[in-house]
Order: sequence, then C-alpha cells, then structure tokens
Amino acid sequence: MTDSLTDAERAEALEHGRLLFAGPVGFQLSAPRLDVLPEADLPEVAFAGRSNVGKSSLLNALTGRQGLARTSNTPGRTQELNLFLVGEPPVMRLVDMPGYGYAEAPKDLVREWGRLVNDYLRGRPTLKRVLVLVDSRHGLKPVDREIMDLLDRAAVSYQIVLTKADKVKPTALAAVSALVAEEARKHAAAHPELIPTSSESKAGIAELRAAVAAAAFA
Repeated sequence: MTDSLTDAERAEALEHGRLLFAGPVGFQLSAPRLDVLPEADLPEVAFAGRSNVGKSSLLNALTGRQGLARTSNTPGRTQELNLFLVGEPPVMRLVDMPGYGYAEAPKDLVREWGRLVNDYLRGRPTLKRVLVLVDSRHGLKPVDREIMDLLDRAAVSYQIVLTKADKVKPTALAAVSALVAEEARKHAAAHPELIPTSSESKAGIAELRAAVAAAAFA
C-alpha cells in the first residue's frame, strides 16, 4: 500500500481486502496444461516463488483457511496450476503456480513446469497481477531474477511479497526490503511497493489482502 494514500483511503483499501476474503474461498481445480483451465471469465491474481518459499502457507493465511493450499517441507510439491475461487458467486481466482528453482526435480519435469508457467503468463487475458514471493532471509536469488525478467518480457504486472518476515530481525528485514525494492525499481513491470509478510504472525496479511483486491478490481 503506497505512502501516498490518505488515512481514509488506506482504511478503505484494507476494508476492501478484508471483505473480499470474508466470504467463501474454495479449491476449483488443478491444471497440468492450459487446455484444462476454466474459461477466462474472472480476474486472476497468481502466486509465484521459489520452491519452499512458503506459498501454500501464505495462501492459507491470506484466505484465513487452514489447509486450503497444501503445505509441505518437500520442495517442488506444487507441480500444476492450482486455482481457487473467491466469493459466492465467485468474483475472482487465486492461482498457485508451480514453485521454481528446484534443482533436484527431473529435468523433463522442470521443463514441463517452465512451459506451463510461461504459457500461462503470456496467454491468460484475465491475469491481473503476479505476486512474486521472496524469502526474507535470503533476498533475491538468480532464479527470482529470472522470473522477474520473464514477467517483464511478458508485460505482466507483478509485485514482490517478502515471506517469513518473522524469521529475521527488524533491522535485517529493513535492509533486505530496501535492497529488493531498489532492484525492483529497475524492472519495467514491477509494482514499486513490496509487502513484508509472515504466515505465522500474520504480519502484512491485511496489506496483502488489500493489494490482491486492488489488483483484481483496478
């Protein structure tokens, strides 16, 4: 949420995000190929990140529903596009994308994941924004920069979300936030604001809900 917002505008944005996820949220389907995807009839916000960055945990925290997205200590578990419907009747979709950068996965499987993600990013007209999740403890890695470059080339708007912010000291979090934000400003498709979050302490979750709502319904 940008600093240019007034207090009233900020409160309104937070309330919009809260209301969006106060209603039903449910799993729709898993898509190993684009031809399995449902009709592009709703705005979509996708989540991307390195394997084991905490995507599933953050999705559960975002929606306030434990177990909505499966969590695992085994990197690379999400191998398909997992779609979730938000609202009743549905007003948008969340898309959990396969984790990237998992070196131990079979190379042919890695290529399939890469092709699926690339095709989705380039060919989904209702994709409003991609949230690129980055571990607060490590900052940007080469594979994160690769997905940022891919998003730039595909002209897909994206925003960086720092995960596991509770795992680092405030001074370290501020330092990594500044470095990541500085690098993001060099990318054409990157949203200027990043959001530090924790799925455990729930820090930043209200702001993330507001960002999802703003992106989906802008």
